[in-house]
Amino acid sequence: MAKSALLVMDVQRDIVDITGAGTGYLSRLNRAIEGARAADIPVIYVVIALPSGDPEVSPRNRVITNAVRAGWFTEGEPGTAIHPAVAPRPGDAVVTKRRGSAFSGSDFDLVLRARDIDSLVVTGIATSGVVLSTLCHAVDLDLGLTVLVDACHDTETELHRALTETLFPRWGDVITVEDWLKAVAPR
Repeated sequence: MAKSALLVMDVQRDIVDITGAGTGYLSRLNRAIEGARAADIPVIYVVIALPSGDPEVSPRNRVITNAVRAGWFTEGEPGTAIHPAVAPRPGDAVVTKRRGSAFSGSDFDLVLRARDIDSLVVTGIATSGVVLSTLCHAVDLDLGLTVLVDACHDTETELHRALTETLFPRWGDVITVEDWLKAVAPR
C-alpha cells in the first residue's frame, strides 16, 4: 500500500502576495492540510530560499536571476517565511530548495526515503513553476502522484487549466480538495 505525503510548496508570504492567491486559496489549502493530519498523512512543506549576498545563480536561469534582482526569496527574510495561514506544526518536515523543483538543491529525496514515502499529494504556487517542476522529477522517480487542482494556483489561469486538464492527468490523479478529503477521511 502506498505511503503518501501532502506537499505544500512555495506557499510563502511574498509568493502569496505576488500571485494574489488570497484567502479562498489559503482556506482550501488549510482544509487539505487538516485533512491530511486527521488521516495521519505526513505534511511536508517546501520553500524556496536563497542565501543573502551573492547567491550562486547563473544568468541563464531567468526566473531565479529575476527573483534575486527583485530581492525575493532571501533566506531569513520575513517574506520568505511560510504563510501563517498554513504554518507548519511540530513534526512537519520543512525542505528548503534553491531552484524550481522541490528536488533541486534540497534534501527532499532524503526526507521521502527516510519516511518511506512513495506517493505525493501535490499543492502549491505556482502550477507552472514548483508544481510542474516537481511533478516532472517525481514522474521519473516512479512516485505515485495526486494533484489537488484547487490547492494549486497560478497567475496564468489558462496555463493552470491546460496543465491540470491535459498534462498532469497523464502522470497521476487530478482531483479537488473536497474529493481528496472524502477519499482519505478516517472511517
